[in-house]
Amino acid sequence: MPAHDKRIDAYIAKSPEFAQPILKHVRSVVHTACPDVEETLKWSAPAYMHHGILCITAAFKAHCALVIWKGPLIFGTDKRGKEAMGHFGRLTKISDLPAKKMLIGYLKQAMKLNESGAKTPKEKPAAAKKPLAVPAYLRAALAKNKQAKTAFDGFSPSHKREYVQWLTEAKTDATRERRLATALEWMSKGKHRMWKYERKSR
Repeated sequence: MPAHDKRIDAYIAKSPEFAQPILKHVRSVVHTACPDVEETLKWSAPAYMHHGILCITAAFKAHCALVIWKGPLIFGTDKRGKEAMGHFGRLTKISDLPAKKMLIGYLKQAMKLNESGAKTPKEKPAAAKKPLAVPAYLRAALAKNKQAKTAFDGFSPSHKREYVQWLTEAKTDATRERRLATALEWMSKGKHRMWKYERKSR
């Protein structure tokens, strides 16, 4: 069996407690399905290679994701990314995944597709998103904090949207105020909303 990549060991060890058994389980299943699989990191997340990318796993604050790279050819192009990144939704426990035998079957299909050089279909261009509506209270707070405003103005649309959604999803005024204070602190340091979950390759 190929050696495990120590960077993936470190990624799993640093992941939330609930995520660790999920990541370990997927890793084990991948090695069972593809004994000569190569481990690496892609986009700072565990990736498994066999004639190209076989699959990628990732851990977030409250869920994990598993992306089978040739998934659109196995599941159809409408399966990916509706509720969360990946083909199996938000994974919070091992039982959220298909049974081991079924998952091995999907991975073997992906292996054959990679070996044959099959290409995934190009996705249709996404419909244009509505302009981001920045709440008045956030605009007012940014107007009083030059560093935070400069960072926010320089963020990508997706990073701006992450902050706005986080604030607008607060269920009480007190929660919103706490989140706003934290957001301003992070933005004044140039940090986007999900900065804690970035992992740099070593």
